[in-house]
Amino acid sequence: MAKHKTIPARGLRVQDQIQRDLAEIIAFELKDPRVGMVTITEVQITPDYAHAKVFFTMLSDQPEAIQNTVKGLSAASGFIRGQLGRRLTIHTLPELHFVHDTSTSRGIELSKLIDEANATRAKDAEPE
Repeated sequence: MAKHKTIPARGLRVQDQIQRDLAEIIAFELKDPRVGMVTITEVQITPDYAHAKVFFTMLSDQPEAIQNTVKGLSAASGFIRGQLGRRLTIHTLPELHFVHDTSTSRGIELSKLIDEANATRAKDAEPE
């Protein structure tokens, strides 16, 4: 039977701290014009802290705006990682991989579908 690797409590605390620090660094210190209003929704690190997936959302859901933001964040990942290294005291500073989080837009779409289904169901249930 395969053994699943889980992140210990320390790893979860490191993920949370990285998320908070990245939000501050991107909002206040990053000067790349391609990166606008970004919200860091989640950070997932590997058990050896070598890599971190950084999930973010934006106000705009336009594909070209998302692509520009990903390019801007990826280009600035060295700077962001350096600033993160000044704030964190861990042995291995993870390499950052930025991924657009589509869960909020998917949630809104699903909510609309549920509302439409409920409205249709209510119309069918009305006595005539």
